[in-house]
Amino acid sequence: MLSRTIAEQALAAALKTGGDFAEIFFEDTRSSSLALNAAAIETALTGRATGAGIRVYKGLSSVYVHTNDLSLAGLVRAAQQAADAIGSARQTVNIHLTGAIARNIHAVSQLPMDVPGARRAQVVKAADAASRAVSAEISQVTVRLMDWETDVVIANSEGLFVPDRRVYTRLAVTAVASGNGENQTGSYNPGAMMGFELFGTRVDPEEAGRRAATQAVTMLHAEPCPAGVMCVAIDKGFGGVIFHEACGHSLEATAVAFGNSEFAGKLGQQIASPIVTAIDDGTMPNEWGSINIDDEGVPTTRLVLIENGVLKNYMVDRLNGRRMGMPVTGSARRQNYAYAPTSRMRNTFIAPGNDDEAEIISSMGDGLYAKAMGGGSVNPITGEFNFAVSEGYLVKAGKIDRPVRGATLIGKGADILKKIDRVGKNLELGQGMCGSVSGSIPVNVGQPMIRVTDITVGGR
Repeated sequence: MLSRTIAEQALAAALKTGGDFAEIFFEDTRSSSLALNAAAIETALTGRATGAGIRVYKGLSSVYVHTNDLSLAGLVRAAQQAADAIGSARQTVNIHLTGAIARNIHAVSQLPMDVPGARRAQVVKAADAASRAVSAEISQVTVRLMDWETDVVIANSEGLFVPDRRVYTRLAVTAVASGNGENQTGSYNPGAMMGFELFGTRVDPEEAGRRAATQAVTMLHAEPCPAGVMCVAIDKGFGGVIFHEACGHSLEATAVAFGNSEFAGKLGQQIASPIVTAIDDGTMPNEWGSINIDDEGVPTTRLVLIENGVLKNYMVDRLNGRRMGMPVTGSARRQNYAYAPTSRMRNTFIAPGNDDEAEIISSMGDGLYAKAMGGGSVNPITGEFNFAVSEGYLVKAGKIDRPVRGATLIGKGADILKKIDRVGKNLELGQGMCGSVSGSIPVNVGQPMIRVTDITVGGR
């Protein structure tokens, strides 16, 4: 681990040319992955990555250097490279670091790396067998068990010196159903900021396998989705990816600070339907997107982004906070030491409302029920998005009629927020990996069932 003495010397070197702030992010990650394909263990991998990143500010300028040479000489060398890039003035800085302890709100009872390989194999085999048992039409199943343990130390020139540990475990199941010369895929990828106890508390491997296979078989027998403007009900859980992508990224200071967001300059304004409240919360115990401290050492927070349709907050990191004149929100995150942090989402969701799920469907007339969402794309400047529906059903006269495939939802984030006319009572979260300029990180998306009065549905 990074010692306080070494950190003090490296930080002093980073500031010697006139920088006004310096930071070190040290990381030691141990990871493992077990993959099953064609009912047989295909790969079993372990790995370890260690390194440190050093960042220096001078006003609104920032330089980031990373290294895996963790000796005093190696860290000072990296610090000097950052210092040379940030300025040419000469100053002597004395750094005194005060130790702090991050409050751990994510209890872990069984570290994944301590679990025998045979027990790990039982998990992936159980998911595989359950998936194949759903239907003879299941032609292929792939199961991956992934986990990693990361120890970090964050130190900065303001005196901060704080360690933290992050433990993640995830199961990913993909099933393929085949028939009549066609293939359809279903997937389910649950995870948590937990150890191996995940599989005795939150995740049943057999249920995960059945869920992926059932989706694949259902879509194999679905007809093409018709195109048009429709009323759309989007189910709870991973349906929240719509808000995450179409609106959440536009509320990160990464975009807002440069005016590259449709919501820039709109704090205090009504940007959504009055029944919509949206939250980004890093304090939820053991959730996939939770943290104890962010990657700048700031304690995590529960941040109300939108309250009753009114924009209340942005997600703000240190550098963009300088640009915007706003305080940090504990939202700075990065994939690993090779990336400088920036404002990112954590567990981002639309809060529960007051509407009954059955009524949401029964009162919608004709439309589309998007039970499961897939991938998509969004332009954060305009908010324009395009998302695939991985499992969808036509609704006729307020009743779920038949499954359809090939549906896409097309629209603009700001418009969709105002067209939400129902928000259900039952919140559910879904796990994903979010990519941005600071790499790929674990995030939760989520919502109760919501309904959008009209949205363009791409189909056939």
